[in-house]
Amino acid sequence: MKSSFFRNGLAALAALAMTASAVADDKVTLRMSTPASETDQRSVALAEVFAPQVAEFATYEPHYNASLIKQNSELEAIASGDLEMSIASAQELAQYFPEFSIFATGYVHQDADHQVRVFNDPLMDPFKQKVEDELGIKLLAVMYLGRRHVNLRQTKDELTVKTPADLAGVNLRMPGTDAWQFLGKALGANPTPMAFTEVYTALQTGSVDGQDNPLPTVVDAKFFEVTNQIALTSHLVDLNYVAFSKAVWDKLTPEQQAKVQAAAAAAAESGRNAQLQKEADLVSYLEEQGLAIYEPDLKAFREHVQSQYVGSEFAASWPDGVLDKINALGN
Repeated sequence: MKSSFFRNGLAALAALAMTASAVADDKVTLRMSTPASETDQRSVALAEVFAPQVAEFATYEPHYNASLIKQNSELEAIASGDLEMSIASAQELAQYFPEFSIFATGYVHQDADHQVRVFNDPLMDPFKQKVEDELGIKLLAVMYLGRRHVNLRQTKDELTVKTPADLAGVNLRMPGTDAWQFLGKALGANPTPMAFTEVYTALQTGSVDGQDNPLPTVVDAKFFEVTNQIALTSHLVDLNYVAFSKAVWDKLTPEQQAKVQAAAAAAAESGRNAQLQKEADLVSYLEEQGLAIYEPDLKAFREHVQSQYVGSEFAASWPDGVLDKINALGN
């Protein structure tokens, strides 16, 4: 009797193990490849918010520091079926679809909330659909990266930046591509191409008057040691999109698709709030280091910069009327 009971018990345990194994096998594996580090706000949000919300039917498997797929090759990997998820920039998407360059342009996005309104507005539907149809990728949510500002050697008494006219003659280090140099000119400055590794010394010696970067970069690179002010121009509100394989999406049930979509949106919101808080904390920190930090006339900057783009080669691919629709969603 005991032997029979024991055998029955073992059989039941084996059946449970097989069932658990089958359930595990049924789970979809979502490999995320990103050049970001594990401590990046985007990485943290996806691991701590997205992953638990889809854990019932999916295993989230992040790969950081471009360790799985080479940076800028992630979209191609998803399209070919070799990857399930990535965090894609508008600049990357513009390599396939030039019209996406509008979302990587000065003063198109006004702030983090504006990014979300634009992403969720019907104006984005043709952009999203084209990526889905031609690359097999769904864009699930927009993630806030931060705002780039003008950081100068001059003291505020020597130069107060209120409008683009105030940057006339200012040698402003900008990344070396044509698009970045165009943005520097549009801001009213004299853009100077220079490798990032040379910027600290150039500021220290006066080879350039300033540089543009988000506040975390100003702190990480210690630019605050060799500059005296930051004009919060917010001339580029940078972003990433949560990119998801359409082939994997189509294998999910409608309920699972809804959970993936909601999880991506929740992760984006979490990361956005964390990054905004970090930026706010860094304003206080930089002021403690002696920098003057203030906001110029953003309306004057926005209108001037956008007027420089309209009719330029950089705006040639933008769909008619989209810029006006984006602006209408702003403040």
